[in-house]
Amino acid sequence: MTVTTTGRLPVPGAVLHYQVRGTGPMLLISQSGEGDADRSADLVDRLTDAHTVVTYDRRGLSRSTLDDPAGGVTLAEHADDVHHLLAALTDEPVAMLGCSLGAVIGLHVAVRHPGRIGTLIAHEPVAPRLLPAPERVRHQEELAHIQRLYRREGLAPALRTMAEALGIDPARPDAEPGLTPQPMTPRRIANFGFFIERDFTAVIEDALPVAELAAVPTRIVPAAGRATPRTVFDHRCAQELAALLGAEIVEFPGGHNGNTTHPRAYAARLRQVLGGEDRADRSAGGGTLLSGA
Repeated sequence: MTVTTTGRLPVPGAVLHYQVRGTGPMLLISQSGEGDADRSADLVDRLTDAHTVVTYDRRGLSRSTLDDPAGGVTLAEHADDVHHLLAALTDEPVAMLGCSLGAVIGLHVAVRHPGRIGTLIAHEPVAPRLLPAPERVRHQEELAHIQRLYRREGLAPALRTMAEALGIDPARPDAEPGLTPQPMTPRRIANFGFFIERDFTAVIEDALPVAELAAVPTRIVPAAGRATPRTVFDHRCAQELAALLGAEIVEFPGGHNGNTTHPRAYAARLRQVLGGEDRADRSAGGGTLLSGA
């Protein structure tokens, strides 16, 4: 059984809870949505033989506390948190899997802290700034609508609308068997509330410097789930990121949450990508050329 080491790291404005498991090159997983350090347990179990896997609770979630509990949060703060966490654990560049919001955090780290991340797999980043202006505004309003719905009618209607916006099938008809249950505990309910109220605002107001992404030293891998509809917000962001980098999208099993619904197949695909099997030479403009799945 792999031993899990936990720690708490003070950072500006917060204290982060993190977990470290496994052996080998370091891999940080930054979760989607309300996901905390435990969210991808089934995936992590299948990676610890080859990687030292780091997971953490984003500031405001679960065991990561804010100095000002009523305060907001920005994508820049999330990125700086990742920088401080990795700096406390290693002097070397690490690989990072960023899922949804976690992918946007990874993009910010690549720009704000060059060299901290060697490879970033950006799985369906929810980054409106990647989109053409009219589409960007429409999806920003989509997120604001979900916030208003949450305040007016509660979590269940907001989650249904969120799933529609991101192309998520709540029934998960093709999910792998034997998954760790994810009940709607009080902690998870509170995490969803923080995610919708404050992280949504951070995404809506995000000023990601898109033009700088093609020149960063990080190998950025635009990724998306095979089951995610090509027209929804998150897949469109992956498409625009790939176009910016002169790359093709690398497909992963499942949909937006394939890391939790298909952990066995997702881990196998992740190993391929981290092993460089999809890497080609960088283009003259600095983008990474990748083959599709």
